[in-house]
Amino acid sequence: MESEKSSHGANHHTNVACPFCGILCDDLEIGPSSEGLKVLKNGCVKSVAGFERKLVEPSPQVDGKDVSLDEAIAAAARLIRESHLPIFGGLATDVEGVRAIMALAEKGGGIVDHALSDAQYRNFKVLQTSGWVMTTLTEARNRADLFIIAGSDVHKLHPRFFERIVCNEASMFSDNPPKRTVVFLGEGLDQSAVKGNRIGEVLTLPVKTDRIGEVLDAMRALNKGATITGDNIGGLPRAAVEDLLERCKAASYGVVVWAPPSLSFANADLTVQAVSEFVKDINLTSRFAGLALGGNEGAVSAGAVCGWQSGFPLRVSFASGKPDYDSERYAMNRMLYAKESDLLLWLASFTPDLSPPDTDIPMILLGTPSIKPARTPKVYIPVGTPGIDHAGIMVRVDNVVSLPLRKLRNSTLPRAADVLEKIEAAL
Repeated sequence: MESEKSSHGANHHTNVACPFCGILCDDLEIGPSSEGLKVLKNGCVKSVAGFERKLVEPSPQVDGKDVSLDEAIAAAARLIRESHLPIFGGLATDVEGVRAIMALAEKGGGIVDHALSDAQYRNFKVLQTSGWVMTTLTEARNRADLFIIAGSDVHKLHPRFFERIVCNEASMFSDNPPKRTVVFLGEGLDQSAVKGNRIGEVLTLPVKTDRIGEVLDAMRALNKGATITGDNIGGLPRAAVEDLLERCKAASYGVVVWAPPSLSFANADLTVQAVSEFVKDINLTSRFAGLALGGNEGAVSAGAVCGWQSGFPLRVSFASGKPDYDSERYAMNRMLYAKESDLLLWLASFTPDLSPPDTDIPMILLGTPSIKPARTPKVYIPVGTPGIDHAGIMVRVDNVVSLPLRKLRNSTLPRAADVLEKIEAAL
């Protein structure tokens, strides 16, 4: 399916999906500029930085010296073949790229883990142990009248979330939708994007992020009629917590929003569990749901494909010849620190910001041309960006929609999937 083109010309694309955050906004307008591409409409800081990055097409390298693509592929295959336990990390690519790296890891007897999986596991652990009630971006956009932003700087991670999901004036189910209440539960959260006719009240409850779980657990207890003493709960005035509980009970459709990358403190999965259990309790008498964001750098696609292919989330080892799952043992960062691997293949095809870890083990780097690793990799193969240099598919952050990505410019940079398939064939 080709990108829609307007009357402005063949290089003017509308309804473009943006791969640079997990929301995958699909309403962008992209046109040509003197230096490449330009975001003409519905952009954000992430999309502008991604789409307007200048096209650079360096040569592959082995030990820092330019070589042909075939020579680099042969060198990469040799390193994997000689490795005792390779790690296939980063995984910042589209669905086909993850499928290819899974096949390579299986044949090469390695371990797969995404660069951002530490954050994802704050969710995975809760889903695995107790389950949850979740909504989608579309449901939240059209039905919610109460949003609670729990300890997450959503505007920084997903600059258009509020614009597209919270502040939209139209609804599929009403010509005159009710005003929305937005509660920021946390300290220092960017509220600048919460504006417009759809917004009613905006409340701020400045609780420390690592005490949000304490507040939600107290609200669960109060909701069940338990007695809680004291004038403060989790560092907040008791009256403010009781007021929030009443708002939740009165909402026709409430949504608690969090982004796991923002919950970067010890045992943060317990906060996610507190959110999930609170949502379950309120659902007994009203309609309430959670909405987990994040998923940047293709993290959601990586987790989804790993599940399809292996039956397990990320952190799967193929060293035994079959998939073996252990969320602690096969965590990439732990393994690198403990020097339990002798080779790292790092894949980062979206942004140059996802640099590989600074490790002294040999590395194969498949990355965007402007990526700057701390150390010279044994093999470097520049690859194209899905949604710019080639077409592809990505899974949206709510895990219910896969969106097509378009090829917007002519480039000689290869697809990561094609490079990985050639490495696998050379093993």
